[in-house]
Amino acid sequence: RERASARSADSMRAWCLRSSLLLCVIELARSAFVPHLLGGQAGASTRLIQHIPTRTSNLRAVAAAGRGSRQARLIGIGSCAPDSRVSNEELEQIVETSDEWISKRTGIRARHLLRPGEGLSDLASKAAIRALENAGVDASEVELVILATSSPDDLFGDAACVARSIGASGAVAFDLTAACSGFLFGVNTAAQFLHTGAYKTAVVVGADALSRWVDWTDRNTCVLFGDGAGAVVIQATDGEPGVLGFEMHSNGAGRDDLNLGYSGQTRELATVTSVTSGSYQPISMVGKEVYKFATSKVPEVLQEALDNAGVSVDEVDWLLMHQANIRIMETVAKKLGLPMEKVISNLDEYGNTSAGSIPLALDPAVRSGKVKKGDIIAMAGFGAGLSWGAAVVRWG
Repeated sequence: RERASARSADSMRAWCLRSSLLLCVIELARSAFVPHLLGGQAGASTRLIQHIPTRTSNLRAVAAAGRGSRQARLIGIGSCAPDSRVSNEELEQIVETSDEWISKRTGIRARHLLRPGEGLSDLASKAAIRALENAGVDASEVELVILATSSPDDLFGDAACVARSIGASGAVAFDLTAACSGFLFGVNTAAQFLHTGAYKTAVVVGADALSRWVDWTDRNTCVLFGDGAGAVVIQATDGEPGVLGFEMHSNGAGRDDLNLGYSGQTRELATVTSVTSGSYQPISMVGKEVYKFATSKVPEVLQEALDNAGVSVDEVDWLLMHQANIRIMETVAKKLGLPMEKVISNLDEYGNTSAGSIPLALDPAVRSGKVKKGDIIAMAGFGAGLSWGAAVVRWG
């Protein structure tokens, strides 16, 4: 056994020596032999080595290529908003504001709000059912349901309830929380499952009821938000891809600029310990910072997604952004060089519905014939987290 151990140690030392010699030879070749091959030019070897892709650059290239087209098509759309509609003029009875003040700064003229007894899961289910009907797909075919929301009826998640409500009894379902970026992140997530062949048909729902978490005495925030839901049906395809490219980012350093923070009340458990009883503060937003964030990062992420898709701005038929503020939409469109005629928006009627806003705006555009099969849509979501992302899709 001792002789075997000695032989093993000798072999290891020999291997290390050979490796060291090989590294020396490589270094000599790099510093002397390569310049000779290149005509003795000073620094030639350095330039040659610099042009050899590093592991980091390779990883970046692979990552960019990995965020290109997906074999998934968006084939159906549906939406739902509460019947209760509150105009800017009606808000004048609640806080010190005016229709002129709100519409000039935001582009919002009304919002729809859930009444007591109405649930977010009801809105989400109706939107999903309408999307399935629009796609001509039976609920029994759905294998994946993703519900993007920050305001569920059940803090443990509403997705499974929605899947059951629409008749997708065999589907796996889960909630995804990314605030106003949620629907966009949900589409990108579903596309991965479909692209790999894990599932064939998915329903992605974006739904929020932020009226539950608004401070109705704060005119800077309460005028912005409404409740609503939208959904798309996405199917795997062997033909022309529908998701052409995407990109996503987040930065927790901006958390204080937009949040809905936990604020539990202390509760003593006899003399054993203390805990908190759950509750949350109203939505807190630093408007100027969110505006600067959106107008700088959204154009960038849209361009990244377009690059990943191999699509030029001139090829974009429609620009569809999270419906937060008309000024943000105008600025982003201008930076991309797109006219406002190509921007899809119903912000004036529904306000900011968070994860629901993108599909809620897309639904009437598709049903009216404005968006046609084969149209290329550049979509972008952005919001709390901070989070932001984009996807370039071919509709239908």
